[in-house]
Amino acid sequence: MIIKPAQRTLSVQEYYFSRKLKEVDALNKERVAAGIDKIINLGIGSPDGFPPVAAVNALTEWSQKPDSHGYQSYVGLPALRQAFADWYARWYGVELNPNGEIQPLVGSKEGILLISMAFIDKGDKVLVPDPGYPTYTSASKMVEAEIVKYDLREDNNWWPDFDALEKMDLSGVKIMWVNYPHMPTGAKATPELYQRIVDFGRKHKILIVNDNPYSFILNDKPISILAAEGAKECCLELNSLSKAHNMAGWRIGMVGGDKEIISEVLKVKSQMDSGMFKGLQMAAVEALSQGPEWFTALNDEYRVRRVEAGRIFDLLGATYDHDSSGLFLWGRVEEGNPFLAGTDENKCLGERISDKALYEAGVFITPGFIFGRNGENYIRISLCAKPEVLCAARKKLEALI
Repeated sequence: MIIKPAQRTLSVQEYYFSRKLKEVDALNKERVAAGIDKIINLGIGSPDGFPPVAAVNALTEWSQKPDSHGYQSYVGLPALRQAFADWYARWYGVELNPNGEIQPLVGSKEGILLISMAFIDKGDKVLVPDPGYPTYTSASKMVEAEIVKYDLREDNNWWPDFDALEKMDLSGVKIMWVNYPHMPTGAKATPELYQRIVDFGRKHKILIVNDNPYSFILNDKPISILAAEGAKECCLELNSLSKAHNMAGWRIGMVGGDKEIISEVLKVKSQMDSGMFKGLQMAAVEALSQGPEWFTALNDEYRVRRVEAGRIFDLLGATYDHDSSGLFLWGRVEEGNPFLAGTDENKCLGERISDKALYEAGVFITPGFIFGRNGENYIRISLCAKPEVLCAARKKLEALI
């Protein structure tokens, strides 16, 4: 390399799934050459369903209009911001002013880095959940923050332990990342939990950022942290069409909160892109107008898949929450599990199970250690696979056993 990479890149690695999918692709080439079925991938939560037809039709229609192809507003079309505002009012009971309290994003993942860049200086502290979405940690490292992990544990419903938090040195903490329904565990929030988080943020003058893309998945009543009393004083919420509308590849998300806080995010975002394609924005307007029948049909399918994923965990001897929310099933592995026989004892239990399933049965199951130390004895199955695919995976594992 002709020059050295920036120092900030030395603190992070290529995203786990980016690296793992390369490995799976290489293994698949070998398997095809040997006349063996390809690996069944139960790793990533990329919805395989079709988006709302009205959204697809709107994208087609607006793509054919001459005025759709120029630069768009940095703050998004008024119609899209109003659609997000209406969506929040209708489903979450939260009033957001479309003129300043909503910023459309190129997927909510973009927002994690934008928020980090907007508010974190070198050496500032960031509270990150363990287990939790790895991007909270990597984005914080990229802006040279000090990572302060806070534990989430199964015996506490995967909720923050506020007594433990109060005993921590919180000096210098500027942001706390929270995510409910929780990824990877599927734990749900309650209005009471959100209120406690908001009260904690206000007390310690910490910006709370709730990442909320799973709120409609296997969840009868979606809720928002912004509905809690005083939330706009200290909270931002990320949301997206990726999961709830089968539109992950469209990259349409948003961040909502106080106008003054949102304006700081816009300062950064406006340096990095020039607005979302108009056709995508108009398609998002249609998607956001979907009624309850859309979510009913979506969740009817995911309930069937959750049962099939549970049968895999039953086979593997993993314990799990039969009523979890979100796009994944999260299971705990215990010492003495017969499936661990012959695996590398220097690795954590979840990775041992994952390795054996991948290399001996041709089934990729995510090891929980990638989400933090508290995930080491867990495995995760994505529900973004059709029931027959989950059934085929179970049969491969049965044959191995």
